[in-house]
Amino acid sequence: MHSTGPGREPALSDQLLTEPYRDPRFDGATDPVLVQDRENGRWLMFYTQRRASEEDLGGVEWVHGSEIGVAGSHDGGETWSYAGTADLDAPGLEHPITRWAPDVVRIGDRWYMFLTLLGGHHEEWTGRAVIAQYRSDDLSSWEFQAYLDLGSERVIDAAVARCEDGLYRLWFKDETRGSRTFAATSATPWLPGSWRLEGLVIDGRAHEGPKVFRLGCWYWMITDEWRGLAVHRSADGTGGWARQGRDEGLVLTAPETFGGHPVVARHADVVVQGSRAAVVHFTHPEWSGSELDTVGPSIAHRRTHIRAAWFHVVDGELVPVDDA
Repeated sequence: MHSTGPGREPALSDQLLTEPYRDPRFDGATDPVLVQDRENGRWLMFYTQRRASEEDLGGVEWVHGSEIGVAGSHDGGETWSYAGTADLDAPGLEHPITRWAPDVVRIGDRWYMFLTLLGGHHEEWTGRAVIAQYRSDDLSSWEFQAYLDLGSERVIDAAVARCEDGLYRLWFKDETRGSRTFAATSATPWLPGSWRLEGLVIDGRAHEGPKVFRLGCWYWMITDEWRGLAVHRSADGTGGWARQGRDEGLVLTAPETFGGHPVVARHADVVVQGSRAAVVHFTHPEWSGSELDTVGPSIAHRRTHIRAAWFHVVDGELVPVDDA
């Protein structure tokens, strides 16, 4: 969940990402997170910078060795300007470093980033994956705090929010336990050693990229099932997550099409604005598959862009505003 800051700062525009954002370096912008700089009102987007346009990479090497790209917007997210990559240390890990799926949250008077890191060269889905915690006063300079102990050698895709019981929860994908969502809790999340593993949260079909937010008196979790985004809701965010009933619990199953086939939304962030929420996600606009292993060497298939869709709550379900 992200604060929109003082009232003088511009809200997200209704035209948010109407023109999808493309990474100008490698054309592989994925896993976005949006936050607003409280000092100047500018919106910032942090994202995984996949090496989609880089040639002669084997297997899924193009998904590894990625940096965290940064883009900024002064008009509520209608237009974005590339601002380079974030300087994020990864002490003790073998180079090249892979950086994936940042989550950035405001806790107290500081910003915190939770980031997936892998060390070394990878052409397959192998190697130890850890989640690191960073802190910043200005969203520009990031101080490494620690690698989090989450009880597994392959944890990715962190998402952090405060729940109704007053505790912060960190949800993540554990790839050693069926690629399900697990959680850890902390009353003092600024202390990285305070996180305690809570256990399994979302079972069933494999998925990734959890994101939790509050809207319309409910806590909502969306996850990426590689066929659209799955929606669950909870009364207090601490547990009891129930899958949404309509459309198999999925949204954004075809925000685009390619060759007559649906192109699904993937790994999303959510920014709440009043009674609506912007679901900021990425797609492969020229590829309609599901598993990245099958993308192959085609740069067109690897290419991604970031876009958004507005949702609200109707009769206890999360639905697109356009459906109203």
